[in-house]
Amino acid sequence: MTLLNTELPGVSLAGRGKVRDMFHVGGDLLIVSTDRLSAFDVVLGDPIPDKGKVLNQMSAFWFSRFSDLVSHHLITIDPDAFPAELAPFREVLKGRAMLVKRTEPLPVECVVRGYLAGTGWKQYQATGTICGIKLPAGLSQAEKLPEPIFTPTTKAVSGHDQSITMDQMVGIVGKSVAKVVEDTSLRIYHQAAKYAGSRGIIIADTKFEFGLIEGKLVLIDELLTPDSSRFWDAAEYKVGISPASFDKQFVRDYLEQTGWDKSPPAPHLPAEVIEGTADRYREAYRRITGSKLA
Repeated sequence: MTLLNTELPGVSLAGRGKVRDMFHVGGDLLIVSTDRLSAFDVVLGDPIPDKGKVLNQMSAFWFSRFSDLVSHHLITIDPDAFPAELAPFREVLKGRAMLVKRTEPLPVECVVRGYLAGTGWKQYQATGTICGIKLPAGLSQAEKLPEPIFTPTTKAVSGHDQSITMDQMVGIVGKSVAKVVEDTSLRIYHQAAKYAGSRGIIIADTKFEFGLIEGKLVLIDELLTPDSSRFWDAAEYKVGISPASFDKQFVRDYLEQTGWDKSPPAPHLPAEVIEGTADRYREAYRRITGSKLA
């Protein structure tokens, strides 16, 4: 069963993002990961089977793994442990929903880059820097950086996030919070990259989000998923090219070939592109967790 839009009659809708639907449940939030996929900031009309389950269950895997390192907002992903008002929707929510504590999200996104790719590669080509951080000359596309770097961005309500320097981040969230967020992001990345490497996956870069609960910093949103990270197959990795990734790049590549002007509505996806993308998400989950999707 695929899920494009979550309908829970009688449960208060808190909002819909590009991929997630959020509902008020008492003093907490229910976050439902749908099978929607966005490309070039447009939500496509074709769902990707199991995509939401991958995002939800992979995030839960990582939240648990790093719970000793940093507090997080996850309460449970077990539908049997959800409040009674959600019982009628058990089959819809199973595997793709998490009950979380409500937080005050920080208005920044915390990107850690271990390899030179994406917008980081474009910035480096133009300036030799990423977010104001000077890098060695002569680096190639997809090359591993001497050390992972912390490169925050704004959190755009719509459109693209914008890269900011650490000084700009300090101006937004304050010096003490910025320092803790930077240190925590780098520690999580180091440990996650080492673990993923043992599973044959390179985490080229990833995005973290943090929030506050009564002034205490907690990890929120999704964590180290194919939507928030660039996962590469270590067996196929080569410096100098953009390696194939376990995410929606397969869809982006198809759409680039259609001549679409990247304004809504997006073209429909052929069955082979939908299934090929779903397979990539499932494979990322299997490799990282060693488990089957629930």
